[in-house]
Formats: sequence, C-alpha cells, structure tokens
Amino acid sequence: MADAMVSDDRGGLLSNIFFEIIRSPINIALVGVITLLVYKILKSRHRVHVVQVEPELPKLKKRDFTVEELRKYDGTGPDGRILVAVDGKVFDVTRGKRFYGPGGPYSAYGGRDASRGLATFSVTGGKEGYDDLSDLNSMEMESVKEWAIQFTEKYDYVGRLLKPGEEPTNYSDEEEEPSQTDEEKKNKSGSGDKTKDE
Repeated sequence: MADAMVSDDRGGLLSNIFFEIIRSPINIALVGVITLLVYKILKSRHRVHVVQVEPELPKLKKRDFTVEELRKYDGTGPDGRILVAVDGKVFDVTRGKRFYGPGGPYSAYGGRDASRGLATFSVTGGKEGYDDLSDLNSMEMESVKEWAIQFTEKYDYVGRLLKPGEEPTNYSDEEEEPSQTDEEKKNKSGSGDKTKDE
C-alpha cells in the first residue's frame, strides 16, 4: 500500500509540474528556449571543428642579420616568416605568429630586436637602429639573458644580430648554434688569464 502511495505521489508531482508549465504561455516559451539551447549544446559537441593548418615553412639557413635585414621578417612578407632578436641572437618565431605576427599582442617585436622591450616590460618597437642596451641596469640585462634562454628553448636559432660594421659569420650547414659570441669568448679568455696570474 505504501508503494502505491509513493507511485501516486510521483505521478501527481509530475502531472502537477506538467500542468503548471502548460498553464502559462511564458512557461511554454521558456521550456522551448531551454530545449533549443540544450539541443545546440549537444549538437556542438558532436560537430567536427575544422582547423586550417598553415604549411610549415622550411627551416631557415643560419646567417647573421643587420637591423635593416631583420625588419623584412615581420610577418608581412610573402612567406609570412617572423624573426625576433633577443640579446644579439635571432630566432625564427613564425610558429608563434598569433603573438608576434601582424595584429598580435607582441607584433611590435616582429622583425626587430625585442631585448629592450622584454627587459623593460614594454611592447614597443624599440630603437630604429642598432640598440647596444648599454643604458640598461644589471637587473634588466639579467632579464634579457633569461628571455634569450627561453627563446632558445622554444624557437629555432637562425643567427646573430650584427652590430654596425661587424662582419657576418660564415656558417656551414653542419655547424650548430654557437654557444658563445666572439665577444663572450674574448671576455672569458681575458678573465681566464687573470685567474691564472692570481
């Protein structure tokens, strides 16, 4: 007898809800909207998302760049390649086109030396000519070095950013990224001589 009462209560509850809904045109409209939204949500889960994949560009041969040559690689060229210099090293950041390409949040770095901007947390184009960064403090220079390490881990190294009057390196196809610039080697060998004398 208790089971019969429970089933009557459920049936009564469901019929009460049904009659309450159809009694008011607003409730009928709301049920219609809810049904439509649930249908769209379920349909969108089964939809196949087509993502347009851009063909990957061939790896750029290693070479050194002047500031003027680097500017050509801001993502607006025919192949859309984007290069960014950090701490004297040039990286191919084309994979990060949505960040460094035209319209991206860091597009000011595309085809430029981003060292100053990264060090000072400023998304600007920086200086027009070569920026020797000599006016940056030690914390800012340390930040530049850390950014260079991050770029090295994430993007392809393609060469160095040349100082005015500096001659480009002659890279062979087998040569890997130089671990140190010529200036770093001189400084290290100079400091090595000091340690021997002391």
